[in-house]
Amino acid sequence: MLGSTPLDKSEHTKWPWRIHDLTKEFQVLDVWVLPTPGGEDDFTQLVDLWSTFDPGHSSPVVRALFAIRWTLGRVLGLDRPDAGLGARVETLRDRLPDDLRHTRNDRPRDGSPFSPLYLADNEFAMEIANQTVHGVLHVGWVPDGCGGSEGFHGQMAVLVRPNGAFGVAYMAAIAPFRHLIVYPLMMRDIGRAWRERRSGSVPSQRGLQ
Repeated sequence: MLGSTPLDKSEHTKWPWRIHDLTKEFQVLDVWVLPTPGGEDDFTQLVDLWSTFDPGHSSPVVRALFAIRWTLGRVLGLDRPDAGLGARVETLRDRLPDDLRHTRNDRPRDGSPFSPLYLADNEFAMEIANQTVHGVLHVGWVPDGCGGSEGFHGQMAVLVRPNGAFGVAYMAAIAPFRHLIVYPLMMRDIGRAWRERRSGSVPSQRGLQ
């Protein structure tokens, strides 16, 4: 099923995304197909979906994992302000070229820990920083390779710069949860939200729970 398995990292690096120039010291952690089939001009619909979709409010299992993560963050001080953007690390917004500097997707995302970075014709990016990692979530609109104007879909990539040995160990520890639980359930919910949106029935976040 579309979006049910991860992609090779080269599926992100082979495209001429603008994010490459901003993240030369980052590593590509995960790449996934998004279950959002559409036409060449449907990227704006994906941007609209993402502006309201919150994986932390999707399936009960994912909600529980996110709740555990935020609890650990509070207990261990992982998400302190002095560990975030503009404090422990400089925001990537400072690296944006002039043509992207005023294109941030500032649509509301209540409770999201990600900060908007930029929005371009066929891609957008958000960033996050805490005591473990400086990360980027990148979403692009790519052709299926089947030809024509109808064969397109979203593609998500997660790029990271771990914070020392602790950050590397943390990312390794959560890898099984990301790959076996969080991403598959997240893809399922994105696919359902996309189908409902395309059918004219835009789901609320409660509808995804």
